[in-house]
Amino acid sequence: MAKKKKSNDNIAARNRKARHDYFIEDNIEAGIMLQGTEIKSIRNGRSSIEESYASEENGELFLVNAYIPEYQAGGISQHETRRPRKLLLHKKELSKMINAVNRQGATIIPLSLYFNKRGMLKVDLGIAKGKRQYDKRQTEKKRDWKRDQARIMRDKNV
Repeated sequence: MAKKKKSNDNIAARNRKARHDYFIEDNIEAGIMLQGTEIKSIRNGRSSIEESYASEENGELFLVNAYIPEYQAGGISQHETRRPRKLLLHKKELSKMINAVNRQGATIIPLSLYFNKRGMLKVDLGIAKGKRQYDKRQTEKKRDWKRDQARIMRDKNV
């Protein structure tokens, strides 16, 4: 799938631990169904998808455990903060994700919540496999070495 660049100012929430804890195999963009004041609360920028994941129920995909706080100026009709929210996908994408979970033992995790060019809220979902502790150490070593390499090259050129 072609990966589109997103500007950082449109990102509402990011799952920073996802790339540390999982190997991301594929990304898919999905819409999300929201109720009432949820979109206003997300625009305030206090939502979190750190502990959330996507699960399949009755042939549909739901975002579970995503935190969207109550909107302060919302009045009486408020939404639940951690309710399951339906994800909107094409049938082909949905079957691809469900098959990956059933066959390969992968997990579907949200990588970021962002607003597209039209102002619609989208979820960047990743098909992921969990990392073991030694995998995490290896990626940390590689990242440190790249940083040291860049520092050495910068110092030599100066």
